Amino acid sequence: MTDCFVCSENARTDLPPRERVVVTDHWRVAHAFDTSLPGWLVLDARQHATALDELPAAAHTELGDLLGRLSAALRAETGCTKTYVMQFSEAEGFGHLHVHLVPRMPDLPDDARGPAVFRYLGPDAEGEPVGADERDAIAMRLAARLRPGAAPRPS
Repeated sequence: MTDCFVCSENARTDLPPRERVVVTDHWRVAHAFDTSLPGWLVLDARQHATALDELPAAAHTELGDLLGRLSAALRAETGCTKTYVMQFSEAEGFGHLHVHLVPRMPDLPDDARGPAVFRYLGPDAEGEPVGADERDAIAMRLAARLRPGAAPRPS
């Protein structure tokens, strides 16, 4: 699909580390590009789909494994107390199936918890955006934590 941004990104072979934290048969994990919250990840389906039930069973299995492993890596890397998992895929231009995995930091204000965490994402995000270099650095550290045999280590 040439008119789908995520499909175009999935087809690239020159993606920077921030756009390929980990790539599996069914998912490509990227650090969100328009967030002020370090560690906000997006798991993009590698095949074009708009709903989870359009994916094969193997993609569901991989998604569960990735969510668990990435959550552990985010806790070790960022010091978050938990992660939020959300899937809507309804924003204009972002209908391609993607899942948000967001570190819930211990100092996150009460009024920014749950779905309100989205105030840290998008063109009007609260706070300074996480720069490309920092997103690359976070992505490389998370990728190292996900390598076989690597144990998540405290940051």
